[in-house]
Amino acid sequence: MARFEDKTVLISGGAGGQGAAHLRAYIEEGANVVIGDIRDEDGAALAARCGPRAHYVHLDVTKEEDWAAAVTAAEERYGPLDVLVNNAGIPSPAVLIEDGDPATWREILDVNLTGQYLGIRAVVPSLRRNGGGAIVNIASMAADVGIAYLSPYVASKWGVRGLSQTAALELARYGIRVNAVHPGVVRTPFITEPAAPNEPPVGDTFSPDALAVKRLAEPDEISRIILYLTSADADFVTGADFVIDGGLLLGPVVPAEKAA
Repeated sequence: MARFEDKTVLISGGAGGQGAAHLRAYIEEGANVVIGDIRDEDGAALAARCGPRAHYVHLDVTKEEDWAAAVTAAEERYGPLDVLVNNAGIPSPAVLIEDGDPATWREILDVNLTGQYLGIRAVVPSLRRNGGGAIVNIASMAADVGIAYLSPYVASKWGVRGLSQTAALELARYGIRVNAVHPGVVRTPFITEPAAPNEPPVGDTFSPDALAVKRLAEPDEISRIILYLTSADADFVTGADFVIDGGLLLGPVVPAEKAA
């Protein structure tokens, strides 16, 4: 039997990139998945391709009413929620703090951090009705270090890390586990497309040569961690940070010895 047979999963930012990979992984494991996103055409088309076990809803994660509608749609179509994957997020343009736009700061924190806070608040009643469940918040390896020029993004992801641990403490009494995943550089449009006009994509300037694993991550590698954390296999895991970055945070590895 598949690990998520007849389970109900809600994924924010599920219409493309990592979110779409997570959707496909859950579908393959037997889940019913509600895709929440603001890219309505892409999301509806993706749900149609996945068949009756996928359903698309418009979800602006900064709006409480959109979260409430997404949870209602999930319950009416598939039953109470078992899993929330707080996946939606946006990148920062590269700029010094002193030159940054406060409006951009607020927008990034609204989506990346407040969006996850609102998601947790919205799904808890449904998870409680179901006797418990699991939440995974997508952070970033940027939740573990400072990164020059990316202050809003870094601050938002450090916030996700703290939010996840606090939620794990508060929700354990209901049988709800909360963990955070910290991806490194993943081969998605987030990396392969510019974060702002006239900026090169991160993938154009990033070299994995110094990493222990000398390549970018693939989206399905992140999905496998999420499946584990939201499955019965991880029933003893909560409040944890899972870094999946190919060794990026470790620093440069010892160079390979040259052949004699």
